[in-house]
Amino acid sequence: MSNQLHLLQKHFDTALESPNGIKKLRELILTLAMQGKLVKQDPNDQPASELLKEIQAEKERLMKEGKIKKQKELPPINPEEVPYAVPEGWVWTRLGNAMLKITDGTHHSPINTETGDFLYISAKNIKDAGVQLSNATFVATEVHEEIYSRCDPEFGNILYIKDGATTGVATINNLKEPFSMLSSVALLKQPFEVYNRFLLFVLRSPYFYSEMRAGMTGVAITRVTLTKLQDAIFPLPPFLEQKRIVAKIDELMSLCDKLEAQRKARNDKRLAVHTAAINNLLTASDKNEFHTSWEFVTRHFDPLYSVKENVAELKKAILTLAMQGKLVKQDPNDQPARELLKEIQAEKERLIKEGKIKKQKELPPIKPEEMPYAVPEGWIWSIFGNIATIERGGSPRPINLFITDNDNGLNWIKIGDTEKGGKYITSTKEKIRPEGLVKTRMVYPGDFLLTNSMSFGRPYITKIEGCIHDGWLRISPPISLDKDFLYNLLSSNFISNFFSLSASGAVVQNLNSEKVREVPIPLPPLAEQKRIVAKIDELMSLCNKLENQIEQATAKQTALFDAVLAKV
Repeated sequence: MSNQLHLLQKHFDTALESPNGIKKLRELILTLAMQGKLVKQDPNDQPASELLKEIQAEKERLMKEGKIKKQKELPPINPEEVPYAVPEGWVWTRLGNAMLKITDGTHHSPINTETGDFLYISAKNIKDAGVQLSNATFVATEVHEEIYSRCDPEFGNILYIKDGATTGVATINNLKEPFSMLSSVALLKQPFEVYNRFLLFVLRSPYFYSEMRAGMTGVAITRVTLTKLQDAIFPLPPFLEQKRIVAKIDELMSLCDKLEAQRKARNDKRLAVHTAAINNLLTASDKNEFHTSWEFVTRHFDPLYSVKENVAELKKAILTLAMQGKLVKQDPNDQPARELLKEIQAEKERLIKEGKIKKQKELPPIKPEEMPYAVPEGWIWSIFGNIATIERGGSPRPINLFITDNDNGLNWIKIGDTEKGGKYITSTKEKIRPEGLVKTRMVYPGDFLLTNSMSFGRPYITKIEGCIHDGWLRISPPISLDKDFLYNLLSSNFISNFFSLSASGAVVQNLNSEKVREVPIPLPPLAEQKRIVAKIDELMSLCNKLENQIEQATAKQTALFDAVLAKV
């Protein structure tokens, strides 16, 4: 026993480094406690078998006095029910035999209001630290008296959530005033011989929790029945050992609390340094300041980017820096973006004449005071609609009449055809009949699709021909614009923030195509666009390697700690 405890404490630092290490450590502490391996046994303690006799005598006395009802006799424990051996002086017993009463609140939800005569408690009020009253309601006296006559929680009793998603949460009643309960909460009235804090840890132990969760029944709301609770078995130590176990659990849980505080302080510091470093990069006023900030990031790369959250923020920062012209050097020999804009306009006019796109209202140029930030020489700010053609999709209705298995059908591109974190759309799961085309919109390889509802603003590039519904915006970029640059631009925080501000809708927010046309975008020379894309690809590849390294390190730390747990 002492060797296991020593080994456990020796590897607390290992738990700190493992992602779920502290949680697993807490579970292990409770598991060892319930196996009698956390404290030494004292042969002078009164055996638990004698406690059960005293409990039974107390129950019979209370029944004679009419304070509790006669309970159904529970079956003896079969040897195959016992999951492990317990120390001498302990005994496996059914929960119903060790409790004075196990019941639950009312099964008929009464009228309850924000004010009233008596508190009315349900599962939402049961927290680890006790009964939380911030969202409690009240019932009238006559309602309370009816409920309380059967379910009478007293200060120090155990309250256990037995219905719904939070089943298994247990707490000690910290209220001295009488209150009524809903049936989602069970009341466990413990005798003097069972220390309420020990019982609380029994209910929170991994073995008991998993046993109860596995036995839940029901369709709409799953629950643990009172019968299941009463029949549940648990290991009962001598009373004095119960106290010693609780004291040791408190001591070790306190160490876990310190570990969590240490981890939080370390993570908060790492996050603060990273946030400051990224902000310095994004707000650098000149090249020297930017260079100094970037040097700081590269010098502290390992500690800053040892967590995935920071790598994700770095990815966002890379795109933001790219769109500010801070990622690569400008070349004065590049054709200026204003000339590129003229070429784009000439291309649009040619496509309009050929009937390939419709003429759209030209939007006014951006005034200097409307420019979100200064861009490098050779760049230009332009309204998105003056660069690309932006149109919303459409849906023939009812759509199920147009879905077809025929090979001659048109690809029906839906959000579900995209891959998580993917860039391209390469296939569809469904097709629609060609006659549905008049109510929808065709897209072609190289077109951009922008989600305009739900998770709006996410760009994709389609590699197939097909039709789109009204949950998409089609963006047809000019051939004189680098498609990968446009993809990175649309993926950047700068553009997504504009989309968030321009989205509308009460229940489901949508991106209006006109609003998207009005978004200002920074346009570099075409040659610089290509250099920016190459640098983004290089840095994103580095970020992906960092994420893989973090995953590998995390897996290694987890495996190491799991090996420690297995040894304990």
